[in-house]
Amino acid sequence: MNGLKCSREEAEQVYESDKAIDHDEKMSFDLSPDKLKAAQKFAHAGTRKAPTAYKFDKRQRKENATKAGIIAEIAQFLSENSQFSVENLQIVNKERQIAFEIGTEKFEFTLVQKRKPKK
Repeated sequence: MNGLKCSREEAEQVYESDKAIDHDEKMSFDLSPDKLKAAQKFAHAGTRKAPTAYKFDKRQRKENATKAGIIAEIAQFLSENSQFSVENLQIVNKERQIAFEIGTEKFEFTLVQKRKPKK
Protein backbone atom coordinates (compact mmCIF):
# COMPACT_ATOMS: atom_id res chain seq x y z
CA MET A 1 0.00 0.00 0.00
CA ASN A 2 2.83 2.38 0.82
CA GLY A 3 4.69 1.65 -2.42
CA LEU A 4 1.58 2.06 -4.59
CA LYS A 5 0.22 4.89 -2.41
CA CYS A 6 -3.29 3.48 -2.47
CA SER A 7 -5.94 2.20 -0.09
CA ARG A 8 -6.11 -1.36 1.23
CA GLU A 9 -9.00 -2.28 -1.14
CA GLU A 10 -7.08 -1.02 -4.21
CA ALA A 11 -3.94 -2.88 -3.11
CA GLU A 12 -5.91 -6.13 -2.70
CA GLN A 13 -7.47 -5.62 -6.14
CA VAL A 14 -4.00 -5.09 -7.70
CA TYR A 15 -2.74 -8.22 -5.92
CA GLU A 16 -5.63 -10.32 -7.24
CA SER A 17 -5.15 -8.96 -10.78
CA ASP A 18 -1.42 -9.73 -10.70
CA LYS A 19 -2.11 -13.25 -9.47
CA ALA A 20 -4.63 -13.82 -12.30
CA ILE A 21 -2.19 -12.45 -14.90
CA ASP A 22 0.57 -14.73 -13.60
CA HIS A 23 -1.76 -17.72 -14.14
CA ASP A 24 -2.59 -16.63 -17.75
CA GLU A 25 -6.22 -15.83 -17.03
CA LYS A 26 -8.06 -13.51 -19.43
CA MET A 27 -8.43 -9.94 -18.26
CA SER A 28 -10.81 -7.22 -19.38
CA PHE A 29 -7.99 -5.18 -20.94
CA ASP A 30 -6.52 -8.07 -23.01
CA LEU A 31 -6.57 -7.72 -26.79
CA SER A 32 -9.02 -9.71 -28.87
CA PRO A 33 -7.45 -12.53 -30.92
CA ASP A 34 -7.65 -10.43 -34.12
CA LYS A 35 -5.97 -7.42 -32.53
CA LEU A 36 -3.39 -9.65 -30.80
CA LYS A 37 -2.36 -11.17 -34.12
CA ALA A 38 -2.07 -7.72 -35.72
CA ALA A 39 -0.05 -6.43 -32.75
CA GLN A 40 2.36 -9.36 -33.02
CA LYS A 41 2.75 -8.69 -36.73
CA PHE A 42 3.61 -5.04 -36.09
CA ALA A 43 5.96 -5.96 -33.25
CA HIS A 44 8.11 -7.98 -35.65
CA ALA A 45 7.87 -5.55 -38.58
CA GLY A 46 11.37 -4.08 -38.17
CA THR A 47 13.73 -4.04 -41.09
CA ARG A 48 16.21 -6.86 -41.26
CA LYS A 49 19.85 -5.99 -40.83
CA ALA A 50 21.74 -6.39 -44.06
CA PRO A 51 24.64 -8.84 -43.88
CA THR A 52 28.06 -7.27 -43.48
CA ALA A 53 29.90 -7.02 -46.76
CA TYR A 54 33.62 -7.42 -46.19
CA LYS A 55 36.17 -6.11 -48.66
CA PHE A 56 39.16 -8.41 -48.94
CA ASP A 57 41.32 -6.15 -51.08
CA LYS A 58 45.06 -6.64 -51.04
CA ARG A 59 46.95 -3.81 -49.45
CA GLN A 60 48.85 -1.78 -52.02
CA ARG A 61 52.54 -1.89 -51.21
CA LYS A 62 54.58 1.27 -51.62
CA GLU A 63 57.13 1.12 -54.41
CA ASN A 64 60.76 1.20 -53.29
CA ALA A 65 62.62 2.94 -56.12
CA THR A 66 66.01 2.50 -54.43
CA LYS A 67 65.73 -1.29 -54.25
CA ALA A 68 64.37 -1.48 -57.80
CA GLY A 69 67.33 0.59 -59.03
CA ILE A 70 69.87 -1.57 -57.18
CA ILE A 71 68.35 -4.79 -58.60
CA ALA A 72 68.36 -3.33 -62.13
CA GLU A 73 72.01 -2.25 -61.82
CA ILE A 74 73.11 -5.64 -60.46
CA ALA A 75 71.24 -7.41 -63.30
CA GLN A 76 72.89 -5.11 -65.83
CA PHE A 77 76.32 -5.71 -64.29
CA LEU A 78 75.87 -9.50 -64.30
CA SER A 79 74.74 -9.55 -67.92
CA GLU A 80 77.35 -7.09 -69.31
CA ASN A 81 80.41 -6.77 -67.05
CA SER A 82 80.65 -10.07 -65.20
CA GLN A 83 83.75 -12.25 -65.68
CA PHE A 84 81.47 -15.30 -65.53
CA SER A 85 79.29 -16.43 -68.42
CA VAL A 86 75.88 -15.60 -66.96
CA GLU A 87 72.94 -17.28 -68.70
CA ASN A 88 69.17 -17.12 -68.25
CA LEU A 89 69.34 -13.94 -66.20
CA GLN A 90 65.89 -12.86 -65.06
CA ILE A 91 64.60 -10.47 -62.47
CA VAL A 92 62.18 -12.60 -60.46
CA ASN A 93 60.99 -9.73 -58.26
CA LYS A 94 61.88 -6.24 -59.46
CA GLU A 95 62.68 -5.01 -55.95
CA ARG A 96 64.05 -8.18 -54.40
CA GLN A 97 65.35 -11.12 -56.41
CA ILE A 98 67.46 -12.05 -59.43
CA ALA A 99 67.86 -15.61 -60.76
CA PHE A 100 70.60 -16.70 -63.17
CA GLU A 101 72.77 -19.61 -64.24
CA ILE A 102 76.52 -19.93 -64.57
CA GLY A 103 77.28 -23.10 -66.47
CA THR A 104 75.14 -25.84 -64.95
CA GLU A 105 74.79 -24.14 -61.56
CA LYS A 106 71.71 -22.07 -60.67
CA PHE A 107 71.95 -19.00 -58.45
CA GLU A 108 69.54 -16.58 -56.85
CA PHE A 109 70.44 -13.17 -55.55
CA THR A 110 68.12 -11.69 -52.90
CA LEU A 111 68.34 -8.07 -51.76
CA VAL A 112 67.17 -7.33 -48.21
CA GLN A 113 66.73 -3.84 -46.80
CA LYS A 114 67.07 -3.62 -43.03
CA ARG A 115 64.80 -1.42 -40.93
CA LYS A 116 66.09 1.60 -39.09
CA PRO A 117 66.93 0.76 -35.45
CA LYS A 118 64.46 1.90 -32.82
CA LYS A 119 65.67 4.61 -30.49
